[in-house]
Amino acid sequence: MTSNLEKTIERICQKYNNDRTLMMNVVSDVQAELKGLSDEAMDLIAQHLGTHRVEVESLVSFYAFYSEESTGKVVIRLCNDVIDQLRGVEHIAEAFEEALGVKMGETTPDGTITLEWTPCIGMCDQAPAALINDEVVTNLTSDKVRQIVSELKENPDPGKLHKELGDGNNSNELVNSMVRNNIRMSGPVILAPFRSGQALARALALHPAEVIRNVKTARLRGRGGAGFPTGMKWEFTRSAKGGQRYILCNADEGEPGTFKDRILLTEYPDLVFEGMTVGGYAIGADSGIVYLRAEYAYLRNFLECVLENRRNLGLLGKDIGGKKGFDFDIRIQMGAGSYVCGEETALISSCEGLRGDPKNRPPFPAQKGYMGCPTSVNNVETFCCVARIMEEGPGWFSQLGSEGSAGTKLLSIAGDCMRPGVYEIPFGTKLSEVLKLAGASDAIAVQIGGPSGQMIDPGQYDRTICYDDLATGGAMTVFGPGTDLLEVVEEYMDFFIEESCGYCTPCRVGNVLLKKAVAKIRDGKGQPGDLAYLEDLGNTVRMASRCGLGQTSANPVLSTLKNFSSLYESRLKDAKDGRQPGFSLASAVEGASEIAGRKSAHLN
Repeated sequence: MTSNLEKTIERICQKYNNDRTLMMNVVSDVQAELKGLSDEAMDLIAQHLGTHRVEVESLVSFYAFYSEESTGKVVIRLCNDVIDQLRGVEHIAEAFEEALGVKMGETTPDGTITLEWTPCIGMCDQAPAALINDEVVTNLTSDKVRQIVSELKENPDPGKLHKELGDGNNSNELVNSMVRNNIRMSGPVILAPFRSGQALARALALHPAEVIRNVKTARLRGRGGAGFPTGMKWEFTRSAKGGQRYILCNADEGEPGTFKDRILLTEYPDLVFEGMTVGGYAIGADSGIVYLRAEYAYLRNFLECVLENRRNLGLLGKDIGGKKGFDFDIRIQMGAGSYVCGEETALISSCEGLRGDPKNRPPFPAQKGYMGCPTSVNNVETFCCVARIMEEGPGWFSQLGSEGSAGTKLLSIAGDCMRPGVYEIPFGTKLSEVLKLAGASDAIAVQIGGPSGQMIDPGQYDRTICYDDLATGGAMTVFGPGTDLLEVVEEYMDFFIEESCGYCTPCRVGNVLLKKAVAKIRDGKGQPGDLAYLEDLGNTVRMASRCGLGQTSANPVLSTLKNFSSLYESRLKDAKDGRQPGFSLASAVEGASEIAGRKSAHLN
């Protein structure tokens, strides 16, 4: 006799044609329906998808939004990034714990509500914030928490929590969210009026090689932070051996402090999809994938609707724009809570239905990417720029910005400032001007590029936002007076420890050692030699790690050692008597004393 569990697993697997490469979709649906992935459920998934049980369990254990243990019907994920901590999220957590009668990581006795922490959810401009299932709640207070819990106990439907909807498409019936866009300054390129279809029509009037030439002439560099020339990447992908090609959109903005892609996906999805379609034409791809982070699941139905509208208008599908033989379509692949999937090869692994493990390079994705085929991975903002280049021309775009950095840049500004939000600024703009726009007159430090970027001191505020000076993927966090910057460093290191895939030793172990060393100095137990140790260890992690996460994870330590050395030096103690500051013999031998069943003779 077939059990209900077997029927459920069979139905969900059949929905995806028992395709093992779509295991992320299968597991996500099972998690949503059954509120957990039991041993039996994983066995059945493996059976129906024709794979090994270890592959299923490996995937389930990797992603934060999956759970082998049963969760409540409602899961409250409270964001605990640095900005939320500055906004008093600890008090919010206490209010949730008190109202629910459980601690973090626990489920209410009736099995209805689970409470847990989660990293950045892309709402730093309206913190403290939380995800309740897929619904976003922002600007939390203790009073709001009590009201939320009361309503959920009465009706465990998070969709009923919104009393007021946000601006723009946030109020669209397919989004129905309280999120606010907080667009503070628009520019001429991205946050500007756009006529859907025009850029694509102009691209289709050219040979694909000419489209790539236009992108190269515009001097467009990838907006993810590394700044690799987009036209060159497309050229490599088009010329690579292999018939099938893919173009992937990285919409997994998990860098704490960034939320610009949230705005683009909410208000400018046609611009994003048009840029992807131009890219598909240029490299010879017939398929595109948007990898959408799980934290933005509330936008999925809206984005699917936009894609369907584009199909109906002939902007996606077969013979697009009347161009015989140009068939191209886009699908959305949901993530499941993993920062490392923002790295392009890890993102590809996830799209293939695997753990988000980074791949070895070479071969590079342009040679052998998704499903072993030539693949170009670009981020959301890059595709927006592509569409505008085709619409207005490469000369128009290349004249904007600075000599080495053409165009404009979207910045997600949050933290200790009067006007947090998204700003479109020309490349070459001074940091001091940006801080003035955001109302951050008393900033003691600015984190450029999120935790993987660098922390800047006030003496460097005249530097410029561009690839040749202050390169950034878009995150900018402002810290005001009273902030313990070493505590911020320690929190950032904790984030990297949590998000590391664990594959390579330098990242898996090195980041833990870096955090411990910073904590030791914060506790007043550091010695002068610890600074050299931190620098050597940080450089080792940076040089020896396998992927971009590990290669940048030591930056919070290395950049503050360089720009805020006095913060470390002021907490050091010179052990003139040869003894380690703060060392306690009693504490050191406490474990051994318990095992021996007696106190140390040295202490007696």
